[in-house]
Amino acid sequence: TCFFSLYSHKNSQKMANLTLVTEFLLMGFSKSWELQVLHAILFLLIYLMSLMGNLVIFTLISLDEHLHSPMYFFLKNLSFLDLCFISTTLPKSITNSLSNSRSISFMGCVLQFFLVILFAASELFLLTVMSYDRYVAICQPLHYEVIMTRRLCVKMAAVSWFFGIVFGTLYSATTFTLPFCHSKIHQFFCDVPSLLRLSCSDVHIGVDVTLAMGVAYGILCFISITISYGPIFSTVLKIPTTEGRSKAFSTCIPHLIVLMVFITTSVIVYLKPSQQSDSILDVLLSMFYAVVPPTLNPVIYSLRNKDMKTSLRKLIARKHIP
Repeated sequence: TCFFSLYSHKNSQKMANLTLVTEFLLMGFSKSWELQVLHAILFLLIYLMSLMGNLVIFTLISLDEHLHSPMYFFLKNLSFLDLCFISTTLPKSITNSLSNSRSISFMGCVLQFFLVILFAASELFLLTVMSYDRYVAICQPLHYEVIMTRRLCVKMAAVSWFFGIVFGTLYSATTFTLPFCHSKIHQFFCDVPSLLRLSCSDVHIGVDVTLAMGVAYGILCFISITISYGPIFSTVLKIPTTEGRSKAFSTCIPHLIVLMVFITTSVIVYLKPSQQSDSILDVLLSMFYAVVPPTLNPVIYSLRNKDMKTSLRKLIARKHIP
């Protein structure tokens, strides 16, 4: 009884602070104007690099018929997702820093939140599908074209968007029905952990259930990736020539690096207890799953890819021919 009355008193105090939140403040990295400008310049450079890299990949794969294979189909979809993902967070953060404003409207926060979850969940499934594509290409090369048909590829890409929309809707519906006592988000975009810390209620069963579903989704994707890569590494190690092994590994290792960065940082951020206060570490970890993958993906997937380099040279040569 004593514990219940203490909890009720604490909760009633929180509810007493309840105000109608019409906008949130994205506190970002620093209160210093000089550091805000520095942050804006850094984010602008990252955004332009990501934008250019992903647009180049998307354009090359769309225009070059030699790149119309399942692997490049998924890479094209990944580039589009990355473009959308990074465009959801960085432009607003850059604008706020340059204008010395931190505000984002309630509906703006809802939309940004929904899109971040949508693109993150879609990208995770797409990366999982890409690991299966590599498994078929390396372990069953003779049946690759029979298994990875155009129809199957389109269905897999559609399913990735489906999961993104489902999780985006669930997370948004359960999070924004909570009562908020504060409006300061110690992040550069609207995300789940930061918004939970603003809630007046200590009980958020809907969000907890959705988070559990998200974790289960992530674990299933991770297991699927592990199952795909076990036979891949086993097959690659049996390749007699060093050149053959090197070529096979060059298509797999970059994919694994992106996955590990994306999954581990997401898990750390979303499984951190919501009672703990925000820190600069949370902001940096959020960067690693919301900013780093969309920026690195074009570099990782095209830097050592001969087909992409050849296609780019052809496109540049075509532009210079009168």
